[in-house]
Amino acid sequence: MPRALKVDGVSKSYGGKHAVNAITFEVKSGELYALLGPNGAGKTTTLRMIAGLLNADAGQISVFDVDARKDPLAAKRLIAWLPDEPLLYDKLTAWEYLEFVAGLWGVDTAEARNRAEHLLKILGLWDNRNDRCETFSRGMKQKAVLAGALIHEPKLLMLDEPLTGLDAAASRLVKDMIRQRVDQGAAVILTTHILDVAERMADRIGIIKDGKLLTEGSLKDLQSHAGAQGQSLEDVFLSLTASSPAIAAPQAAAQ
Repeated sequence: MPRALKVDGVSKSYGGKHAVNAITFEVKSGELYALLGPNGAGKTTTLRMIAGLLNADAGQISVFDVDARKDPLAAKRLIAWLPDEPLLYDKLTAWEYLEFVAGLWGVDTAEARNRAEHLLKILGLWDNRNDRCETFSRGMKQKAVLAGALIHEPKLLMLDEPLTGLDAAASRLVKDMIRQRVDQGAAVILTTHILDVAERMADRIGIIKDGKLLTEGSLKDLQSHAGAQGQSLEDVFLSLTASSPAIAAPQAAAQ
């Protein structure tokens, strides 16, 4: 599968302290990559740099071979970013919000309406399409923001804790939608503290601590790296993040 994303030696510092320190990884089309780490590890900072919301201090980011630092607008057209805190225009209805977002991306009006109807129905928001977003619960807002992220059919979808605030049924629905997008060839980067979700869904996993990528690969790769064959992702994660942050990524991770 073609490469969707390449992050090469990317760093970001605040007040002389590295939030992200020379991180390097790749994600392919049709792949779900889980970026995991403790609070403050640098996950969200990394995603914000990929999305073009933060300028990297060093390194290169390419999205489908578009240099995101030299041509950020072209890269952004290929990306959708779903932050951990749903941000909506509260005075708009769900329908108006999706029309607005589609307009920002230049989606044809008729096509935007078809996509909005499909997304609202599949996410269980169709009956609330004319309700203002300010009346929505946290879970409903999360689903509305997801619909907005998908309205222009991005090739690279970045989801920061997308299951926060969702009940079991909504969580299953969102996971199914994510997997469907991956199966259709999109690339997805997912951050989550629910390690069971990452273990079940991710094709590859990267573990970050103190702004550095400790290791990456399949669950078997991570188990081998941690000397924890047959153990759960939770056990592997705790083993790796409790040890030195200077663990070298395995050779397999670069392939």
